[in-house]
Order: sequence, then structure tokens, then C-alpha cells
Amino acid sequence: MMILSGDPPRSRILSLVLIVIVAMLALAPFLFPGAKAMNVATKICIFAALVASYDLLLGYTGTVSFAHTMFYGIGSYSIAIALYALGPTWTGIAVGIAIGLPLAVLLALGIGLFSLRVQAIFFAMITLAVASAFQVLASQMSWLTGGDDGRSFQLPELLRPGTVLISKNVFGYEFNGRTLTYYIVFLAAAVMILALLRIVNSPFGRVLQAVRENRFRAEALGYRTVFHLTWANCLAALVAAAAGMLNSLWLRYAGPDTSLSFTIMVDILLMVVIGGMGTIYGAVIGAAMFILAENYLQTLMGMAAKATASAGIPVLPDLLHPDRWLLWLGLLFIASVYFFPTGVVGKLRSRKSLIRQTSPAAE
Repeated sequence: MMILSGDPPRSRILSLVLIVIVAMLALAPFLFPGAKAMNVATKICIFAALVASYDLLLGYTGTVSFAHTMFYGIGSYSIAIALYALGPTWTGIAVGIAIGLPLAVLLALGIGLFSLRVQAIFFAMITLAVASAFQVLASQMSWLTGGDDGRSFQLPELLRPGTVLISKNVFGYEFNGRTLTYYIVFLAAAVMILALLRIVNSPFGRVLQAVRENRFRAEALGYRTVFHLTWANCLAALVAAAAGMLNSLWLRYAGPDTSLSFTIMVDILLMVVIGGMGTIYGAVIGAAMFILAENYLQTLMGMAAKATASAGIPVLPDLLHPDRWLLWLGLLFIASVYFFPTGVVGKLRSRKSLIRQTSPAAE
């Protein structure tokens, strides 16, 4: 269990769901070779890392930030601009990484030092203002970012779909540059999630949880809460920027809608709550559930509506109409929060049971 930092899933159901999700993602190019399925699998990998990094702030420190998509956009644009300017070379990717990651960390450090000393609501307002200003700036600097049209670019030849690495005659499946790009995304996301799991189980992570529970008590014990919160903000920004780079490499494009939209921030918040705040494992489950529902729920509801209508069942065809997919997504959201072990209610139940076991009355 060292790879899980001594913190394996604490539920058999959770363990089984995680094993299924990871296995399906690891074998996605072979099990689901279609373009849409590959895009969905890649998006799950990217957003699992992105949501885990945001949960480091919201779930482990109780800090609400609206600047996470800004760091995500910095990583995405850094790769796009570097490859657009230097051409489809590995040097361009290296330059994008060397510029994007430090820039995101420095910006997060500046925001943290100047605003984490105030109350949480003011920090949220400041991050919202900075993120909005950055989005406007990215749209107006068309000479650099491409404006509202964004930046399209080409990848190095090894990562292009036309590059065949293993012929179809060998394994019955063609392993090309697109497949290699997917596995780069998958492995990078897995490393980032495992690194975050190690961080939250380190002494540094325990201090973050203490700050979340009672910041004044943590300060009274001698912990420099501003220092810990600032570095947590920097670590979250670092992972968010890396996730943005992976997204840019997969799409071969970076633009306001795919990198800086406030809709992405709303989706991140929903995934964190669905998977459960304060659990890295929940980020994987929340991302998988939300993205699968977003892409396939409407289609499945259309099939179910047709089946119930042909069977002559009343009412159900109207309830299962594809236009009502948001209603069912909301019900899925409520069910996951209430019944799933990593959900908010599930965590409260486990906490109550722990209190009962350790209380004097239980003895």
C-alpha cells in the first residue's frame, strides 16, 4: 500500500468502484477505440487530477477559490503558445512546461501572500476578480493568445495520429501517436493524483486539516497557517496548470472556452461535491460520474424513453425524455452525495460512528 501512501480506500464498495474506473481508463484505447469514447476517457483523466488539486484547497483547508481555471488556462496556453511559436518540436513542449508551471506557482504565491490573511469570503472574491481579469486579458491579447479564436498547433510527429508505432497485424490493434498521447495523459494524471494523496497524508497535510477544523486553534498551537495555506494554494495551482497542459496536448488547441470558461469552475465544484470533499479518491469518482453522465446520460434516456413508449408504459416516456436529463443528473448528484461512502452524508455517518466507538458511553 506504499503507492497509496498508507491510505487505501476505507470501503469495499469504494475500492471496487475505483478498481473498475482505473482498469477501464487503462484499457480505454483497446476497449473503446471510438473517437468520442477516447475523448471522454481523456477528459476523465484530466479532470480527475484537476478536481483532486482543487479538493486540496476546498476539502482539506476549507478555502474557496475561483481562480483554479485561471491556473488551468495558464498551463493550457503555455503549451499552445510555445508550440505555435517554436513549431511541433519537443523543445516547444519543454519551453511551455518551463514557463507555464513556474508562472502558475508564482501567481498563486502572490495571491496567497496578499489575500489568505483575510477571511475566506474575501479570498474567494479576490480570486474571482483575478480570474475574471485574466480571462479578459487573454481574450484581448490576440497577438499572443489568438483572442477569442484561441491557438491551434501541431504536435511532434511521434504524437500525431498518423504515426503508427505498432502495426495492427501484431496485436490486432493499431498503436499510433494518438494512443501514445492518451497514455501520457493517463500516466501523468495518475502520478499527480498519487502525489496529492501523499501530500494529504504527510504532516503538512495533517496541518491543513487542522486549519480546516479550527484555524485559531492551529495558530495557537504554533502552526503558521498562512504559510501552509499559501503553499497548499501553490501546489493546487501547479497540478491545475499541469492538467491544463495535458488538455492542450490532447485537443491540440487552447482557447477561452476550453481553458478559462467559468463553466469549467462550476463543473469542478460539482465533481468535488459528488465525489466528496476531503478525499482524493472522491475526485476520481466524481470526475468519472459527472463526465459520463454529461456525455451519455441524454442518449441513454432517449433509448429508455423509446423503449417504455413502445411497451405502452404511461408517464415514464415523459419523465425519461432526453430534455429532462438535467433533472436526472440532479437526482444522480443527490444520490451520490447521500449514499456513496465518499459523499458528504457518508462521511458524516462514518464520523458519527467513530465518535460513538470512541466515546466513554460506548465503553
